[in-house]
Amino acid sequence: MIIDILTLFPEMYNGVFTESIIKRAVEEDKVKINIHNFRDYSTDPHHKVDDTPYGGGAGMVLTCQPIFDCVKNLRKENSKVILLTPDGVLYKEKMAYDLSQEKHLILICGHYEGFDERIRSICDLEISIGDYVLTGGEIPSMVLVDSIVRLIPGVIEEESHLNDSFNDNLLDYPTYTKPRVYEGMEVPEVLVSGDHKRINEFRENERLKRTKERRPDLLD
Repeated sequence: MIIDILTLFPEMYNGVFTESIIKRAVEEDKVKINIHNFRDYSTDPHHKVDDTPYGGGAGMVLTCQPIFDCVKNLRKENSKVILLTPDGVLYKEKMAYDLSQEKHLILICGHYEGFDERIRSICDLEISIGDYVLTGGEIPSMVLVDSIVRLIPGVIEEESHLNDSFNDNLLDYPTYTKPRVYEGMEVPEVLVSGDHKRINEFRENERLKRTKERRPDLLD
């Protein structure tokens, strides 16, 4: 998979994709992540990428030209262009699974007061990571990359994400490790019983119980 990220602040990504699982995925050629400063595509003599909004109002608006030209340069037949925006579709685990099957993702990070509405015309999908506003699309793009890359085949063991929270609309079951007793709190007996059928039943019951208690909306 190739992931191209369009941003005005490439330095924000320093270190984010060079640690842990994503670093290993890059080193093993499971994914290639490219950061592009779309200011480099501006035809303005001063590399300007924003301007005042028609009709008045506060803030500056990202202009079409730099982003259009950057996407045109990167886009291929199998590319999916995604705009990170607060009014996009709410991001969920099912979307991460679907996007992990793509060959090429182009992520556009908005900034300032917003972007020219016509930029939506070159996007295949608009995504929001939550009902709140951030200073830009950089952090959402990091969220998408992290959640997608771990699902690429071979990046982590399949079993590790099959029981993840939100898989099958259920939260994950509780896990424990040594020691068996810590400050009076004991590991459930079933988990040390060696009876894998009982363990699986316990875990599935705990997933359902935890979801009912903490996120009943997932069961609707």
